[in-house]
Amino acid sequence: MRENLHRFLRAARGAGVRVSPAESIDAMRAVSKVGFEDRGVLRDTFLLTLAKSQDEKRALGECFDLFFSQPEPAQDTKPDESKSDDTDSSAGSDSSNDASSGDQAQNLGPLAQMLLSQDRNAIAAAIANASGAASLSNIRYFTQRGIFSGRILDAMGIQRLRDDLDNLTATNPALAERLQAAVDGLRGTVRDTVSQALLLYGREETENLRNEILRNAPLARIEPRQVEQMRALIRQIARRLRERYSKPRKRQRRGHLDVRRTLRRNAAWGGVPFLTAWKRKHRDRPKIVALCDVSGSVARVSDFFLLLIHSLHEVVDDVRSFAFSGHLIEVSDILEDKSPEAAMAEIMSKVGFGSSDYGNSLADFEKGWMDTITPQTTVIVLGDARSNNLDPRADILRRIAERSKRLVWLNPEGRMTWGFGDSEMPRYATFCSVVRQCATAQQLERAVSDIVATYQ
Repeated sequence: MRENLHRFLRAARGAGVRVSPAESIDAMRAVSKVGFEDRGVLRDTFLLTLAKSQDEKRALGECFDLFFSQPEPAQDTKPDESKSDDTDSSAGSDSSNDASSGDQAQNLGPLAQMLLSQDRNAIAAAIANASGAASLSNIRYFTQRGIFSGRILDAMGIQRLRDDLDNLTATNPALAERLQAAVDGLRGTVRDTVSQALLLYGREETENLRNEILRNAPLARIEPRQVEQMRALIRQIARRLRERYSKPRKRQRRGHLDVRRTLRRNAAWGGVPFLTAWKRKHRDRPKIVALCDVSGSVARVSDFFLLLIHSLHEVVDDVRSFAFSGHLIEVSDILEDKSPEAAMAEIMSKVGFGSSDYGNSLADFEKGWMDTITPQTTVIVLGDARSNNLDPRADILRRIAERSKRLVWLNPEGRMTWGFGDSEMPRYATFCSVVRQCATAQQLERAVSDIVATYQ
């Protein structure tokens, strides 16, 4: 049972429940007190000791129900059970045949006898033991289902069962037919067991594989059914960036130990460091101003970018966000006060999906918000720099670059298209500190990570 608990905790982690070693020990101690007899009490025990949020409670409950529900072995019925009774002579003949079949069954292997006896508890126990012998908890991918099904059947003695079937087919076709039907049911039960294990233990690897594919997929061509998955991936990226950069900032507040000054200060005590001296490096208060093109060609990319930027408030204290197509508006309050879905819907209803006019949008920013830019501000522009052959007003971008700490341009288009058609990217790039292609979630993560890292 201890091994079963370890497997359950592994499945819980795969389901998205964060379980630390200390919490695992607490859960196992609690289980030792309540026992396994009452499944409802056992379920509540895991929920109380492991889950830390409503989402984790829901995921852990589903994992518990799946883990402790074993597929039921298929129940075979004899072919003659559905038929009406024959004459007394045929009944006598059946009795003699049953006796002969019973004698032959005694000479069969353990698995064949178990299947013919239709002892469902014994079959379930045999499948469970064979699953442990085959290390079924190591299954990770759906392509491994056939491999593990074969391992389980081999551990149960499928080879001896095949020999028994061959012998019965030649000597007792009726009994061979019954045994073949039971074998088919056994294979189905084993397949169900393997599929259940894949749901339990392969979820994390499947999720990682799907996320890896999404991370490298062009954001502008994400299918509607993948939008929510991409939002979840962007939230994971934001959480990872927060964990990576929040801790160094806390250490920077204290500074680093100045060994020389500490030794000099404590010379009177023989070098024992009663008084410590710290090196503190002054860092500017970080500020980010994000200008996002939400015209039809790049609206999907801007959606994810704004979601990521506003998920980083624990790292960057001062973030101002603006969106534009033909004209520019500030969207900081919308993003902070509303859910991502509602915020994006409102932003798109106000300025989204229009024809882009970079010149007019930059003029709107200069007129209304130019004073938000200081020498500590990093300005990020996300857009394809296509201004529909209108005046790009590169002079305004130059003044923004001069007032800010640096100007970063993230372009969702490939570099081969920059400067062709109505693209003004080469002209804008002249005034930018950094110009990056940003067409996938992975490129977006790297770009934002590099920006945030400069403040650490």
